[in-house]
Amino acid sequence: MPEKINPNALAPATLALLLTNAGQRLVTEKQVRTIAEAGNLLSASETINLIQFTAFLAQAEGKANE
Repeated sequence: MPEKINPNALAPATLALLLTNAGQRLVTEKQVRTIAEAGNLLSASETINLIQFTAFLAQAEGKANE
């Protein structure tokens, strides 16, 4: 993992590692990419904005609970 992390432009592998460490549950790069693709969250440079990713997950969770 890079020394400095830019939450506006995370590589899917870095985001997967951060989520795994934060949640004590394995999150794979493939899972992150699948979610990012579903939300059209991958930038042209193949990075993901953490805030947009989180908002997309929250919105999806809200719809699932309706």
